Amino acid sequence: MLRKTSKSKDGQIITDGDARELMEVEITEEKENVDYKNSPVYIYYEWCKKCGICVAFCPTKCLGRKPDGSPFVEFPEKCIHCETCDRLCPDFAITGAKR
Repeated sequence: MLRKTSKSKDGQIITDGDARELMEVEITEEKENVDYKNSPVYIYYEWCKKCGICVAFCPTKCLGRKPDGSPFVEFPEKCIHCETCDRLCPDFAITGAKR
């Protein structure tokens, strides 16, 4: 039985029976002129397995992905500290809580 997949800007949704090789991920580049030390989100890169869940579910799309797949704050001004990234990260590698 074939199952349909839907395409979006962020990639392809994998359904039962599909191979993981079909998955596509949009990767953005880090901006060079932005001070990421004043970021509203803290990422523990040692814990991050680069799954992209935080990027995919960020409601304001403030997170982006580096070429190696790890997340970074692409648009810090868009962060609303909703903590969605905190709740969804399987490795507790990111926090969007206000400090």
